[in-house]
Amino acid sequence: MARFGCPGTLRGRGGFRQPRRRGPEGGMAQPNASRAVALLESRLKTSLLHRTRRGSAPTEVGVQLAEQARILLDAAQRFSAWEQSGVGRQVEELRVGASMTIAETLLPAWLSRLRTLVPRVRVDVKVGNSEEILQQVQQGALQLGFVETPHLPQQLNTLLVQQDALRIVVGPHHPWAERSTPVSLAELAATPLVLRESGSGTREALTELLAGWPLAEPAQVLSSNSAVRVAAASGAGPAASSELAVHAQLASGELLSVPFQGQGVARPLSAVWGGPRRLNGLAAQLGDIARAQS
Repeated sequence: MARFGCPGTLRGRGGFRQPRRRGPEGGMAQPNASRAVALLESRLKTSLLHRTRRGSAPTEVGVQLAEQARILLDAAQRFSAWEQSGVGRQVEELRVGASMTIAETLLPAWLSRLRTLVPRVRVDVKVGNSEEILQQVQQGALQLGFVETPHLPQQLNTLLVQQDALRIVVGPHHPWAERSTPVSLAELAATPLVLRESGSGTREALTELLAGWPLAEPAQVLSSNSAVRVAAASGAGPAASSELAVHAQLASGELLSVPFQGQGVARPLSAVWGGPRRLNGLAAQLGDIARAQS
């Protein structure tokens, strides 16, 4: 209808609008309006105007056409305003969980990359230990989880995204700071250590390493990597830590790495999810980013 100038060409019962000038602000010129009406009449096979020497007036069909065209054009204008307002471009959402080490050291960069690729994204992040994240993925509360344990439920889909290592670290003034010979597993098991809580991937890696040895009571059990670092640096005792979690402190000399038997134990960092085997949508993009930046 916009092509034929309706409802401007037919203006209610008042006949032709008499445009004074051409162009988008002045409406349709008289010759063009006449041609548009003639085309409409030919297409509809009916007269839209009563033509006399004194001028023209719309027929009943012409009035109805103008009213319907006005409704359509108003609706089109409302749709255009709605679309341009951005309401139609919905924000995509993703519920992600990550174990402590991954949340502190890797996930922020992954999410930054995802937002670069998908600007209109909202990511709800839950942080906990590996056991807690696995539970939430199994319950359907999270679409995607990142954990640091080798013990993954068979009912979940898994994807290895990176490898980490177990480290034993001490403060600069600890007796083990100058040690050049590896600590035996027996001595490590008998030493009160600063540890993460049960359910953390780091704690599981240490437990597997010392399987079969009687374990001393921990010096401290803490629920965050930062607390473990502070405790070790202040002399609370040797700490078992993720290499990623102490990378900066080892580089600065705030903490020192102690050699031990079995050093180099790999800690798999995995993406986990329920449902179909193949990831899709935002979860698939985040999984690809995690692997690419490993």
